Amino acid sequence: MGLDAVLAEIREKGKKEAEAIRAESQQDSDRILAEANRKVAEIKTDAEEASTKQESRIIAQDISAANLLVKREILNTQKGLLDDVYESTRSEIARLPESFHREAIKKLLSEAKKEIPQGSIRCNARDVAAAKAVLSEKEFSGFTLGEPVDIDGGILIEGEGNELQIDYSYRTFMNKVWESGLKDASDLLFG
Repeated sequence: MGLDAVLAEIREKGKKEAEAIRAESQQDSDRILAEANRKVAEIKTDAEEASTKQESRIIAQDISAANLLVKREILNTQKGLLDDVYESTRSEIARLPESFHREAIKKLLSEAKKEIPQGSIRCNARDVAAAKAVLSEKEFSGFTLGEPVDIDGGILIEGEGNELQIDYSYRTFMNKVWESGLKDASDLLFG
Protein backbone atom coordinates (compact mmCIF):
# COMPACT_ATOMS: atom_id res chain seq x y z
CA MET A 1 0.00 0.00 0.00
CA GLY A 2 1.28 3.22 -1.03
CA LEU A 3 1.08 6.57 0.53
CA ASP A 4 -1.67 7.57 -1.89
CA ALA A 5 -3.73 4.61 -0.85
CA VAL A 6 -3.28 5.43 2.86
CA LEU A 7 -4.21 9.04 2.21
CA ALA A 8 -7.24 7.95 0.20
CA GLU A 9 -8.26 5.59 2.98
CA ILE A 10 -7.81 8.36 5.58
CA ARG A 11 -9.83 10.74 3.41
CA GLU A 12 -12.51 8.15 2.97
CA LYS A 13 -12.53 7.44 6.67
CA GLY A 14 -12.64 11.21 7.36
CA LYS A 15 -15.56 11.62 4.94
CA LYS A 16 -17.46 8.78 6.61
CA GLU A 17 -16.79 10.23 10.08
CA ALA A 18 -17.76 13.72 8.89
CA GLU A 19 -20.99 12.32 7.38
CA ALA A 20 -21.67 10.42 10.60
CA ILE A 21 -21.06 13.59 12.62
CA ARG A 22 -23.26 15.58 10.23
CA ALA A 23 -25.99 12.93 10.44
CA GLU A 24 -25.73 12.88 14.24
CA SER A 25 -25.71 16.69 14.33
CA GLN A 26 -28.74 16.75 12.02
CA GLN A 27 -30.54 14.27 14.35
CA ASP A 28 -29.61 16.41 17.39
CA SER A 29 -30.72 19.53 15.53
CA ASP A 30 -34.01 17.87 14.49
CA ARG A 31 -34.59 16.63 18.05
CA ILE A 32 -33.85 20.08 19.54
CA LEU A 33 -36.05 21.73 16.92
CA ALA A 34 -38.89 19.24 17.56
CA GLU A 35 -38.60 19.84 21.34
CA ALA A 36 -38.62 23.61 20.75
CA ASN A 37 -41.71 23.27 18.51
CA ARG A 38 -43.41 21.14 21.17
CA LYS A 39 -42.64 23.77 23.84
CA VAL A 40 -43.87 26.57 21.56
CA ALA A 41 -47.10 24.66 20.91
CA GLU A 42 -47.49 24.04 24.67
CA ILE A 43 -46.88 27.71 25.48
CA LYS A 44 -49.33 28.73 22.75
CA THR A 45 -51.98 26.34 24.10
CA ASP A 46 -51.42 27.60 27.67
CA ALA A 47 -51.64 31.20 26.49
CA GLU A 48 -54.86 30.50 24.56
CA GLU A 49 -56.38 28.74 27.61
CA ALA A 50 -55.35 31.63 29.89
CA SER A 51 -56.75 34.11 27.39
CA THR A 52 -60.04 32.19 27.17
CA LYS A 53 -60.29 31.98 30.97
CA GLN A 54 -59.55 35.69 31.32
CA GLU A 55 -62.10 36.50 28.63
CA SER A 56 -64.72 34.36 30.41
CA ARG A 57 -63.90 35.99 33.75
CA ILE A 58 -64.18 39.50 32.27
CA ILE A 59 -67.48 38.65 30.55
CA ALA A 60 -68.85 37.17 33.80
CA GLN A 61 -67.80 40.29 35.73
CA ASP A 62 -69.38 42.56 33.13
CA ILE A 63 -72.60 40.54 33.20
CA SER A 64 -72.67 40.64 37.01
CA ALA A 65 -72.06 44.39 37.01
CA ALA A 66 -74.80 44.93 34.43
CA ASN A 67 -77.24 42.74 36.38
CA LEU A 68 -76.44 44.64 39.57
CA LEU A 69 -76.97 47.95 37.81
CA VAL A 70 -80.31 46.79 36.39
CA LYS A 71 -81.40 45.47 39.80
CA ARG A 72 -80.41 48.76 41.45
CA GLU A 73 -82.40 50.71 38.84
CA ILE A 74 -85.43 48.46 39.35
CA LEU A 75 -85.23 48.87 43.14
CA ASN A 76 -84.84 52.64 42.82
CA THR A 77 -87.84 52.78 40.49
CA GLN A 78 -89.89 50.63 42.85
CA LYS A 79 -88.87 52.79 45.81
CA GLY A 80 -89.83 55.88 43.83
CA LEU A 81 -93.25 54.39 43.06
CA LEU A 82 -93.81 53.44 46.70
CA ASP A 83 -92.74 56.93 47.81
CA ASP A 84 -95.23 58.38 45.31
CA VAL A 85 -97.97 56.16 46.76
CA TYR A 86 -97.05 57.29 50.29
CA GLU A 87 -97.13 60.99 49.33
CA SER A 88 -100.35 60.52 47.36
CA THR A 89 -101.95 58.88 50.40
CA ARG A 90 -100.89 61.82 52.60
CA SER A 91 -102.38 64.26 50.10
CA GLU A 92 -105.63 62.32 49.83
CA ILE A 93 -106.01 62.19 53.61
CA ALA A 94 -105.39 65.95 53.83
CA ARG A 95 -108.18 66.53 51.26
CA LEU A 96 -110.77 64.57 53.24
CA PRO A 97 -113.69 66.67 54.51
CA GLU A 98 -113.61 68.48 57.84
CA SER A 99 -116.10 65.97 59.27
CA PHE A 100 -113.57 63.16 58.77
CA HIS A 101 -110.86 65.08 60.61
CA ARG A 102 -113.27 66.02 63.45
CA GLU A 103 -114.23 62.35 63.93
CA ALA A 104 -110.58 61.31 63.77
CA ILE A 105 -109.64 63.87 66.43
CA LYS A 106 -112.52 62.69 68.64
CA LYS A 107 -111.50 59.03 68.38
CA LEU A 108 -107.82 59.78 68.89
CA LEU A 109 -108.55 61.98 71.92
CA SER A 110 -110.84 59.28 73.38
CA GLU A 111 -107.97 56.80 73.06
CA ALA A 112 -105.42 59.23 74.51
CA LYS A 113 -107.74 60.05 77.44
CA LYS A 114 -107.09 56.53 78.78
CA GLU A 115 -103.44 57.48 79.40
CA ILE A 116 -103.70 61.25 79.83
CA PRO A 117 -107.01 62.22 81.49
CA GLN A 118 -106.37 65.95 81.08
CA GLY A 119 -103.90 68.22 79.36
CA SER A 120 -103.60 70.04 76.08
CA ILE A 121 -103.85 68.98 72.47
CA ARG A 122 -102.22 70.43 69.42
CA CYS A 123 -103.24 69.96 65.80
CA ASN A 124 -102.49 71.54 62.46
CA ALA A 125 -104.00 74.91 61.54
CA ARG A 126 -106.52 73.29 59.17
CA ASP A 127 -108.05 71.23 62.01
CA VAL A 128 -108.29 73.97 64.70
CA ALA A 129 -112.06 74.42 64.16
CA ALA A 130 -112.64 70.66 64.29
CA ALA A 131 -110.53 70.36 67.48
CA LYS A 132 -112.48 73.22 69.11
CA ALA A 133 -115.75 71.44 68.27
CA VAL A 134 -114.49 68.20 69.85
CA LEU A 135 -113.12 69.96 72.94
CA SER A 136 -116.51 71.64 73.48
CA GLU A 137 -117.97 68.21 74.29
CA LYS A 138 -118.33 67.51 78.01
CA GLU A 139 -116.22 64.32 78.03
CA PHE A 140 -113.16 66.29 76.89
CA SER A 141 -113.55 69.21 79.31
CA GLY A 142 -110.15 68.43 80.89
CA PHE A 143 -108.33 69.33 77.67
CA THR A 144 -107.34 72.65 76.16
CA LEU A 145 -106.24 73.55 72.67
CA GLY A 146 -102.60 74.55 72.22
CA GLU A 147 -100.88 76.34 69.38
CA PRO A 148 -101.12 74.75 65.92
CA VAL A 149 -98.24 72.50 64.87
CA ASP A 150 -96.90 71.44 61.48
CA ILE A 151 -98.37 67.94 61.13
CA ASP A 152 -100.45 66.34 58.36
CA GLY A 153 -103.37 65.72 60.67
CA GLY A 154 -104.27 64.02 63.91
CA ILE A 155 -103.24 65.38 67.29
CA LEU A 156 -100.35 65.65 69.73
CA ILE A 157 -101.41 65.31 73.37
CA GLU A 158 -99.47 66.61 76.36
CA GLY A 159 -100.33 65.86 79.96
CA GLU A 160 -100.31 68.57 82.59
CA GLY A 161 -96.75 69.71 83.25
CA ASN A 162 -95.68 68.13 79.98
CA GLU A 163 -94.78 64.93 81.85
CA LEU A 164 -96.36 62.67 79.26
CA GLN A 165 -96.76 63.23 75.54
CA ILE A 166 -98.51 61.10 72.96
CA ASP A 167 -98.08 61.47 69.22
CA TYR A 168 -101.32 60.56 67.48
CA SER A 169 -100.46 62.36 64.25
CA TYR A 170 -101.54 60.83 60.98
CA ARG A 171 -97.90 60.52 59.94
CA THR A 172 -97.13 58.35 62.99
CA PHE A 173 -99.97 55.99 62.14
CA MET A 174 -99.08 55.97 58.45
CA ASN A 175 -95.46 55.15 59.25
CA LYS A 176 -96.54 52.21 61.43
CA VAL A 177 -98.83 50.88 58.70
CA TRP A 178 -96.20 51.60 56.06
CA GLU A 179 -93.43 49.76 57.91
CA SER A 180 -95.59 46.76 58.75
CA GLY A 181 -97.18 46.48 55.31
CA LEU A 182 -94.34 47.61 53.05
CA LYS A 183 -93.05 44.11 52.29
CA ASP A 184 -96.54 42.80 51.54
CA ALA A 185 -97.32 45.81 49.34
CA SER A 186 -94.01 45.47 47.54
CA ASP A 187 -94.56 41.73 46.98
CA LEU A 188 -98.08 42.40 45.72
CA LEU A 189 -97.06 45.21 43.38
CA PHE A 190 -93.71 43.94 42.14
CA GLY A 191 -93.92 40.18 42.61
